[in-house]
Amino acid sequence: MPSEAPIGVFDSGVGGLSVLAEIRRALPRESLFYVGDCGHIPYGEKSPEFIRARCRRVAEFLRERGAKALVLACNTATMAAVADLRARYPDWPIVGMEPAVKPAAAATRSGVVGVLATTGTLQSARFAALLDRFAHDVRVVTQPCPGLVEQVERGDLDGPVTRALLDGYVRPLLAEGCDTLILGCTHYPFLKPLLRALIPADISLVDTGAAVARRLAALLAERDLQAEGPARPTRMWSSGDLPALRNVLQRLWAETLELEPFDDRGY
Repeated sequence: MPSEAPIGVFDSGVGGLSVLAEIRRALPRESLFYVGDCGHIPYGEKSPEFIRARCRRVAEFLRERGAKALVLACNTATMAAVADLRARYPDWPIVGMEPAVKPAAAATRSGVVGVLATTGTLQSARFAALLDRFAHDVRVVTQPCPGLVEQVERGDLDGPVTRALLDGYVRPLLAEGCDTLILGCTHYPFLKPLLRALIPADISLVDTGAAVARRLAALLAERDLQAEGPARPTRMWSSGDLPALRNVLQRLWAETLELEPFDDRGY
């Protein structure tokens, strides 16, 4: 792969833009390709087999367009499909993401950590393995959050419906004594301002976007694949409603972005 080739980033929808922003900060010279599978959201309620099939389709789409690395900017997709993709493409740097159990366990003072995530993430074997590895000395309280992803997809980051949903999911975690909350879905960092308004100031929020960007940077450096720049404008493909998505992107992405339809027929 040439070093000036783009990085491919994939999520079930717009949530991965929170990770894309961290990649842009860490690697400002890189060109970025992003696929949001908005037409099939939410992944959190889908079967692992369905998610793996979608991930294969998007991965092949990005490989055909010359992506030098792939970032699964989706906790649910990583849980279901990252092992499958790495087996299929052993020569391709692939970075996944998972809920930040290890840093949250290190950060908690009360010994109780809350996890806000999708049903698919919380039910996965990989999440269970994370708890086995890193949560021996803490109590982890999980909270599935149906509906939150869809609110972010609509660009509703602080309206009454979003507020009511988020408040209903956070209150039980606080009642259990959680002093650290893991944002276990890439959509949720967009809700941080609202979440901060709903929780005490001393509650820590942990997500993994910056760690993913650092891991990607390390993999590119190991393979001598860092771009010299300047970066080309970010390109985004979506399987969803493009006019509606353009309105949402005004709230979620500050840079110029070329938006195109993702037509995966034939994959």
